[in-house]
Amino acid sequence: MIRVVLPAHLRTLARVGGEVMLAVDGAPTLAAVLDALERRYPVLRGTIRDPATRRRRPLLRFFACERDLSHEPLDAPLPEPVVAGREPLLIVGAMAGG
Repeated sequence: MIRVVLPAHLRTLARVGGEVMLAVDGAPTLAAVLDALERRYPVLRGTIRDPATRRRRPLLRFFACERDLSHEPLDAPLPEPVVAGREPLLIVGAMAGG
């Protein structure tokens, strides 16, 4: 099971209180986790990735094991501690403004 931490606004939308535990089909990649998340919580479709291009929304970032995974290919393998469930995958709302 992969642990996912959502930003507050997406937790509210999905009506979850804390970490989300997901079983991923196939290779444990960021794309597979996002697919599983959208299957389990259909209300999140289009909030994390653009539905047409499937690319990450600009004001969301992905972190795991103290690494920014936001610019990694979506089909790249996730870090082993995330796959093993020892570390969560963090989806973080970026700060914007001036």
